[in-house]
Amino acid sequence: MMKKLLSLIMAAAMLLSVFAVASAEDGALVSWYTFGDVYLTSVRTALDEAFAAKGIAVNDRDSNGVQQTQTDDINTAVLTGTNALVINLVDSGAIGTAQSLLDVAKGANLPVVFFNRAVSKDDAEAKAMFEGYEKSAFVGTNFEEAGKMQGDMIGAYVLENYDALDLNKDGVISYVMFKGDEANQEAIARTKFGVENADAILTAAGKAALKFYDEKNENKYLVDTNGTWSSVASNDYMQTILAQYNEANGNMIELVIANNDDMAIGAINALQNVGYNTEGGEKKIPVFGVDAVEIAKEAIQKGTMTGTIKQDAVGMADAVATITANLIAGKDKFEGLNESYKVVDNWFVQIPYAMYTGE
Repeated sequence: MMKKLLSLIMAAAMLLSVFAVASAEDGALVSWYTFGDVYLTSVRTALDEAFAAKGIAVNDRDSNGVQQTQTDDINTAVLTGTNALVINLVDSGAIGTAQSLLDVAKGANLPVVFFNRAVSKDDAEAKAMFEGYEKSAFVGTNFEEAGKMQGDMIGAYVLENYDALDLNKDGVISYVMFKGDEANQEAIARTKFGVENADAILTAAGKAALKFYDEKNENKYLVDTNGTWSSVASNDYMQTILAQYNEANGNMIELVIANNDDMAIGAINALQNVGYNTEGGEKKIPVFGVDAVEIAKEAIQKGTMTGTIKQDAVGMADAVATITANLIAGKDKFEGLNESYKVVDNWFVQIPYAMYTGE
């Protein structure tokens, strides 16, 4: 009797699970790399609102950084019923994984829109994948643009404030770079151009290029080993750094560059613990991030953070929702897109970045 009861309970639980996914039958499955990313949280809020405005139900699924979880969620949604797949790929840059998921959509004749996290390290390779299925698209950014824009912002700021920033008066500005993920294409570009573009401005004006604070570090960056672009990682790093590199020792870090705002905030918290970058305080180390999330904009307004690059969460959500709705309705997928978005080769919609300094 007990075994039969347990079997009935398990069967009921399975039916409820299936119903939960199947309830998105008249809408779209949106599979997220993680719910824990600060920027993606703002995109998720905007995307839910954009889909609701178009009358499309949304089934948001958290992959929690695990590709197999994402793959399983997508396969389940296809089996139980959905009108579209919207994918924030866990394994960024993994063309094989992206191709497999696109093939699942194609096999079911479902629209599929990838967004934010690159499907390949090579745009030509990505283009070939999307050209193989008309009911598909990618919404993202020109991933080099954020790093270049951040580098330009840093270069201009450092040049204007050079003498004040040079705390040990050695004629060189020392910096720390926080990288979000070792393999992510956006992280690679931001790490590269955030320094290169700044150096170009400084050297053109006759100033020394930026110097990474630790000459033994050949990479010239500190990476979040979990690949989560987190404030925890940057805060831990920064606390360790400040114990050795400080004004008392004559080698204080003079500039902080972060791949995203969350890592920038983590560094600021560590600086505040030792008396820097407090609201209204005089001792400030310039800190730059990327994304322009609310907490970063608030920090800039308070004067505890210097600048960031706006990655338009609302714009990205609008483009994803518009393309998905068009594909579900059988329309031209790019019909009605905002004119500020750039459509590249009929597969890639680029959302523009913008500098943000609170002014």
